[in-house]
Amino acid sequence: MRLDYFLAHATGLSRKQVKQLISSGAVTVEGIARPKSGHLLHGESVRLHGEVVSLPGARYLMLHKPAGVVCSTDDPQHASVLTLLPPEQRRDLRIVGRLDIDTTGLLLLTTDGQWSHRITSPRTHCPKRYRATLAAPLNEHALQQLREGVVLHDDPTPTRPALAEMIDDTVLLLTLTEGRYHQVKRMVAAVGSRVVALHREAIGPLTLDADLSPAAFRTLTDSEVAALA
Repeated sequence: MRLDYFLAHATGLSRKQVKQLISSGAVTVEGIARPKSGHLLHGESVRLHGEVVSLPGARYLMLHKPAGVVCSTDDPQHASVLTLLPPEQRRDLRIVGRLDIDTTGLLLLTTDGQWSHRITSPRTHCPKRYRATLAAPLNEHALQQLREGVVLHDDPTPTRPALAEMIDDTVLLLTLTEGRYHQVKRMVAAVGSRVVALHREAIGPLTLDADLSPAAFRTLTDSEVAALA
C-alpha cells in the first residue's frame, strides 16, 4: 500500500493534506526521515509527528431506513441513505444490498467488503424477512404459490421457495433467500394482490433494533457481526 493512501485512510485527511505533511517532514517510516508519498509499505511502522499511525478497524452499522432516501450514491434526484450519517461516519462505507426508495426497515452498512459480499452474494441465500401491507388479502392457495415459487413477469425462472404467512387481513410476512429486482412487489402481483407498503424486518438472524427510530443508526455488536459472517 502506498504511504499517502495509507495515511489518508488512517487519519481521514485528504491525499493533498497527507502529501503536504510528508513533504514537511512530519511523517517517518521506520526511521526514514523524508519518505516519498508513493513509498510502498510492507509492514513498516509509520509515524506522524512522532506518533504511530494505524488503520482503523472495520465498521459495521445498522440503520433504520426511512422512505424517501435511496441506497445509492449516484442518484442526482434523491438523497442517499449515507446523508443520514454524520460526515465523519460516511468514509469508505458501502451499502449492503438495496432497498427501494419507498421501502423502510433494516439496512446494513460496512467498510468490510468481504462481509458485505457474504450477505449479498446469490450463492449464500441469506434470508431477508419483509412485512408487506397489501391492497387485498391473499388466500391459502396464493400463499402456497409463494412458498413453492412463482414465475414473475418477464422472468421465466421461478422464484426460490419462500416463507409466507398472513399475520393480519392485509399484512404478509415474506422471507426470501434471493434478491431479484422489486422481488416482493412482483411476487405479490403474480399471485393477485399489490404491495402498498414494505418494511424489511430482518437479515439472517439479525432483526432491526426496536429502539431505532427511522433514520437512526447504531454500531453492530461483535456477536451480531459474527452471526452474519
